[in-house]
Amino acid sequence: MAPAGPGRADPPAQDLIDADPADDHRLGRLATRVAMSERHLLRRFQAEVGVTPARYVAAARLAAARRELEDTDEPVAAIASAVGFGTAESMRRTFVRDLGTPPDDYRRRFTRRSPHHPTPHEEHAS
Repeated sequence: MAPAGPGRADPPAQDLIDADPADDHRLGRLATRVAMSERHLLRRFQAEVGVTPARYVAAARLAAARRELEDTDEPVAAIASAVGFGTAESMRRTFVRDLGTPPDDYRRRFTRRSPHHPTPHEEHAS
């Protein structure tokens, strides 16, 4: 699922980002991959999507991290690396800045997994 935005600039560019948010999506590399000049890609992307490619990449990484936190038990550090944040601290700063909550709190509030996982003590008490 693509980050929210007013439109699709160059579907191949956005598809590349959405398919692998952790990949190297620096402007020069992205422009080469979609056969455009950096300047043309930047202008077109910004005009049609409403944000720069860099902001779109950041939003795609945040969306991917949110899905992983909601759907898996993977450690925050592993998710941060897998979606392109690099470090858990970088992901934490982004979550706090953009969502107002750190990743661990986000996971507790928005998990899609079973709401109750018995602790070992609870399993033996039954």
